[in-house]
Amino acid sequence: MKLALPSPVEQVHDERLSVHLLLKRDDLIHPDLPGNKWRKLKYNLATAREQGHDTLLTFGGAYSNHLRATAAAGHLFGFHTIGIVRGEEHLPLNPVLRFAVDRGMKLSYVDRSAYRLKQPPPGDYYLIPEGGTNSLAVKGVAELAAELDPYDYVCVAVGTGGTLAGLAHGLKTGRALGFAVLKGGGFLHDAVAELLPEPRDNWAIDTSFHFGGYAKCPPELLAFVEDFRARHGIALDPIYTGKMMYGIYALDARGFFAPGATVCAVITG
Repeated sequence: MKLALPSPVEQVHDERLSVHLLLKRDDLIHPDLPGNKWRKLKYNLATAREQGHDTLLTFGGAYSNHLRATAAAGHLFGFHTIGIVRGEEHLPLNPVLRFAVDRGMKLSYVDRSAYRLKQPPPGDYYLIPEGGTNSLAVKGVAELAAELDPYDYVCVAVGTGGTLAGLAHGLKTGRALGFAVLKGGGFLHDAVAELLPEPRDNWAIDTSFHFGGYAKCPPELLAFVEDFRARHGIALDPIYTGKMMYGIYALDARGFFAPGATVCAVITG
């Protein structure tokens, strides 16, 4: 399997910005394992193999890109896969779950109360947490930092905290700035701190650009995403990278960044 590593960095030319904005195109690493998905799974897959497992089990919602990526990884690397899905089955399957099933993933649906417990069923498998976030994921994402030049800020969307923790762990200079995509994302501060192998003070999370909660995409956000695509030819996803990019532009307009600062936004895919 060929991976596009290191992923390319592109500059954004936009007269509205006072900063130098660059994009780390992790979305181009692999069509089915883009960005932080591959980086989080890399060492988990190696560990599963070392421990002799032939099956991966993980958790996710009906539109979880992590479920999709785990199914793709299983197909590409020769693992059986099981996805524990929050909520009831709805047919026909949405594109995310259809892709997962087509790649061999067995889906098991649980109600929301049971899902919150994250209690895995009995069996012989390698367990990957929801979102793929664990210490091995942090190790994988930390390698992203080694591909970056020194920047004032490296920005990333935050769902479970693993990507931000990996960035903060790997950066030698500059600050990692996360944009929470969940409403009530204050808990993510503790989540990131717990994931870090050692305390770091080079990161922060902005929780004000969730647009109403996970997967909420109001017209204002969709208009920004479409305008960015029209101006720069890059399609942001409104659930993660669209919210991050909107936040970067908004913070710049408020004077958060020093004029001329270098800001690198990770397009995780």
